Amino acid sequence: MVNQITDLKLLYEVDYFLWLEETIKLLNNRQLENLDYENLIEELEALGRSEKSAVESFVILIIQHLLLYQYWEEEIANNSRHWHGEILTFRTQLELKITTNLRNHLAERLNYLYGKARKIAQAKSRLQLPEINPYSLEQVLDEDWLPE
Repeated sequence: MVNQITDLKLLYEVDYFLWLEETIKLLNNRQLENLDYENLIEELEALGRSEKSAVESFVILIIQHLLLYQYWEEEIANNSRHWHGEILTFRTQLELKITTNLRNHLAERLNYLYGKARKIAQAKSRLQLPEINPYSLEQVLDEDWLPE
């Protein structure tokens, strides 16, 4: 058992995907005593961070385009269809990733994410955009909603 754990830890360093396959086999067979817990915990934590980062990125992109769509009046005639398409694309990609837990995470971080999106939209447009987030999470996620 000790050799298998040591071998699994070494395998993690040498061949990550083989380590992953072996870890899945151990889990499926309920051989918990043979797991490489240290690296498994590290990978699960990284997976959680990655999923949170992905949904946060989509929300930033959605809000950025909502701001441009709503406030950049000089460019609306030329870009509104493009911005609308981008908003719909990002919402669709977000919908494929979102879970209840990730939705709750986004609700907690929405104002922070708005600040990041606002900064990007301002840099692109040179507009002074609202400092306070005008969008609810429901509006950001609703594939049919656009600001007036």
